[in-house]
Amino acid sequence: MSNQLLRISGVNKSFPGVKALSEMQLELGHNEVLALVGENGAGKSTLMKLLSGIYVPDSGTFEIDGEPVNINGTKHAQELGISIIHQEFNLMADLTVAQNIYIGREPRVGGLFLSERALNRKARLLFDRINIDLDPKARVGDLTVAKQQMVEIAKALSYKSRILIMDEPTAALNDAEVATLHDLIRNFTNEKTGVIYISHRMDELKAISNRITVIRDGEYIDTVGTAETTMREVINLMVGREISGNQRPEPTTPSNDVVLKVSGLSTKSLLRDINFELHKGEILGFAGLMGAGRTEIARAIVGADSISAGTIELNGKPVKISNPAVAASLGVGYLSEDRKHLGLLLERDVKDNIALSSLKMFSRMGVLDNKAMKSTASTYIDKLRIKTPSSGQIAKNLSGGNQQKIVIAKWLVKDCDVLIFDEPTRGIDVGAKEEIYALLNDLVAQGKSIIMISSELPEVLRLSHRIAVMSAGRLTGFLSNAEANQENIMELATQNSGSSVLTPLPTSSAQRSTT
Repeated sequence: MSNQLLRISGVNKSFPGVKALSEMQLELGHNEVLALVGENGAGKSTLMKLLSGIYVPDSGTFEIDGEPVNINGTKHAQELGISIIHQEFNLMADLTVAQNIYIGREPRVGGLFLSERALNRKARLLFDRINIDLDPKARVGDLTVAKQQMVEIAKALSYKSRILIMDEPTAALNDAEVATLHDLIRNFTNEKTGVIYISHRMDELKAISNRITVIRDGEYIDTVGTAETTMREVINLMVGREISGNQRPEPTTPSNDVVLKVSGLSTKSLLRDINFELHKGEILGFAGLMGAGRTEIARAIVGADSISAGTIELNGKPVKISNPAVAASLGVGYLSEDRKHLGLLLERDVKDNIALSSLKMFSRMGVLDNKAMKSTASTYIDKLRIKTPSSGQIAKNLSGGNQQKIVIAKWLVKDCDVLIFDEPTRGIDVGAKEEIYALLNDLVAQGKSIIMISSELPEVLRLSHRIAVMSAGRLTGFLSNAEANQENIMELATQNSGSSVLTPLPTSSAQRSTT
């Protein structure tokens, strides 16, 4: 048997107006985790969709164990032992977790009738085997983004796969969940199997991969051994340019100008007595494990979720925010973690999406000024390096990272004084992250105020002037960036908060006040 489980060579693929892949190549060995990296729009997802039977190549060859194969659709790919966990979820919101995983493969009683009991039991056995905490009976549409990702993982692992493709599988997972996933991968790989692992989290590549294949602008660049290569070298191969270091913001004294004050905010489901202030020209980072309540705070502030108690003040004046449109009219913008369902109109073009939150700005006597919208869109396409043939491209046809950039552009156009970014770089490559970081810093330099929620602690530390840490629906502490580190953030994030009083660390950096 050849040492190569999979070999791809000379693959080309074009779409109208776009050459997605040119003479692409890739080799995956048995018992190997191969990381596939590249900037957004480099062609990673396109290549994987070819391999999984979603797209048909214009030319090129695919070989499994040295034998040429023509992949005729997704079902054929699964029969060949190829499974994929997509960056964008492929789930049915109104079905249960178990129904999503085994759709078309449900157990039947007497070979005729579906058995929900047997289906749920089968799903539970799968979850126990792969150590995933899911309720088989839960409706998928009611789950968080992270839980939906776990459903996708379970679905892929439910097949008898030989080649497992993971396209940004950890984008919505916290560190503990990432470690669990990596254990699953190590248990999966053997002399008959292999994994192609796509991730923008550079630290993950060292932890899980054997080799790294780099592609750029639809072309193969190089394959390097993970142990023999630095992540800085990989990043330079990806972007073709030098990337700045992970410097933290300079220590600053927060402005005395409080632009947003939250007092005693509570919700029926999770949040309890949340108190904090956001100052002018400040990035206030929110850290915590999944389910801690970070996103729930953002949704409560902008009126997406109802509050059961508490007050919100903007520039010293109490406000009632009943929905996100009211929040936007008051100068508070919210970039949701779920761009696909809550941030974009996928069937509309880039231009329309960028103008979406600022339509009044482009209205002339009740008629939209298409020329002005196009000009503004072009400005932000260039500024954010959005990879699109034109501002008229339909949003759903762009990569996940470029869709995220469109959502960011939408709120930059709105020019809000307070911006809430929930996972602002989820699914965005390392080069684009640097550009987003620079944009956020430019915004606070202009006097904007930002709440930034992120599951990536290095990102929180990189950008935040202060860090608010949450656990179980409560704020457990505030840390100045100068003294914060991953260890003391995690100490606060794992506290079982039994009261509304903040529990300080034994240093001056964990403050019981909100200032």
